[in-house]
Amino acid sequence: MTNSSSDILENSERLLQAKESRVLDQSDYFESVVGPVLHIIGKFMGNSRVALSLPDKERGELVMQTVYGLTVEQQKKGRYKLGEGITGRVFQTGEPVSILNAADDDDFLDRIMAQGLEPKDYKSFICVPIKRGKEMLGTLSAVCDIPDQKTLDEDEQLLSALASLVVEAFKLRETALEDNQDLLAENTRLNQQLKARYHPANLIGTSKSMIDVYQQIRQVSQSEATVLLLGESGVGKELVAHAIHYESNRSPGPFIKVNCAALPESVLESELFGHERGAFTGAIKTRKGRFEQAHGGTLFLDEIGDFSPSIQVTLLRILQEKELERVGGDRTIKVDVRIIAATNRDLQQLMKEGKFRQDLYYRLNVFPIHIPPLRQRKPDIPPLCDHFILKYNRINGKNIKRISTSAIDMLMSYHWPGNVRELENTIERAVLLSQNDVIRSIDLPPTLQTADTTQTKVIGSLERSLEHMERELIMDALISTHGNMAKAAKALGLTERKMGLRVRKYNINVKNIRAGS
Repeated sequence: MTNSSSDILENSERLLQAKESRVLDQSDYFESVVGPVLHIIGKFMGNSRVALSLPDKERGELVMQTVYGLTVEQQKKGRYKLGEGITGRVFQTGEPVSILNAADDDDFLDRIMAQGLEPKDYKSFICVPIKRGKEMLGTLSAVCDIPDQKTLDEDEQLLSALASLVVEAFKLRETALEDNQDLLAENTRLNQQLKARYHPANLIGTSKSMIDVYQQIRQVSQSEATVLLLGESGVGKELVAHAIHYESNRSPGPFIKVNCAALPESVLESELFGHERGAFTGAIKTRKGRFEQAHGGTLFLDEIGDFSPSIQVTLLRILQEKELERVGGDRTIKVDVRIIAATNRDLQQLMKEGKFRQDLYYRLNVFPIHIPPLRQRKPDIPPLCDHFILKYNRINGKNIKRISTSAIDMLMSYHWPGNVRELENTIERAVLLSQNDVIRSIDLPPTLQTADTTQTKVIGSLERSLEHMERELIMDALISTHGNMAKAAKALGLTERKMGLRVRKYNINVKNIRAGS
């Protein structure tokens, strides 16, 4: 190889090593990294056209990925099936080929119409493999004007040496891809952490209304603001309060809850604020109230709308002054407590009626969060059912695996006045009643099966109803056996012939069931 060829290789190697491209798209990457090198080689070899061809695995072809001296249209035509033409043969055998006059070789396909280019006297063709060990990566080819065999051999050596350097470009891209995979994995991990933070672990549901609740929880958790949870009974206000506490800086401290509606006023006052010994009959010793017990943590006051006027006054003072006095005591006690209050009542209406203090309302309503009723978040019913099935399987030693389609339809059509609490009770009952590993519509409470509550009408005769139930049982058996009609027939106590007749009668697509499995 001549000194000038050595200089070309040295410059090419320096150019390849200097590339720090992180372009991951294959065409853009090789255009960026190998393209300048092909430009140098093309200039050096005179009137030449140089091409890097790489395999297209989907099409089973070699395609010109990066070129010098060719138009876009010519590059598009440079496609070869494996073994086709000289380029396809070089890739298949891993052996270089050089032809002094390409027009004399029948395997030279001239897809890019090189023979039509000026000057017309000579058109030599060189194609060398790019390989790493026994692995074929691509080919490097050149169409050029070469006057003699000696020059042809030297240019072949030059292209072969360059092909070895191009392997480094492949290594560069693989490193970039590995780095990108590492970044994607790290990004996935961080997204999962963020999702766990954004979606509290103790809450279930992915409906839009619940996503809004999760966002509000995230926004308020890190603050010290008082939170007012609004929503119907049974929607899960206590779970939201838990989520806020355990996402906050107060999570190491206690979480104390009080159901204000469950206690009479005389007991509630002592329960909240504590009492001194002898404060009333039966007060045989001093007792700390819930406010003191929650010091450094969070106090959850459920059903705040049931507070009496006198307790409202005391609570307002604690919120303003951060201090209290026990029942029967005269010593002021400082408390550091975050308040989360909840109610299913309309506090604004209570204020109009004079039953709830306006100043207390504004103290509590710093950051209100409305928890939607279950009827407004129907997409959350299936995952909630799955959660409760797992819970009561564990408690009762059962092995319920799924809910039948008709049972799901009933659960989705019901209006759930008792919200998530009612749904949990329904699933607990169904788990206990189910005789196998499936919850069916017959296992659900009668309230879900009446025409009034489900807003359905009784249509058809008894025979139609029985046929509907028979079809449901057959469908359940086929789903349980992944579409195996013989096993389904055995499970139902039918012969395979009768099973086939019923499948045809009810137009059940067994292939779809198998595909779904």
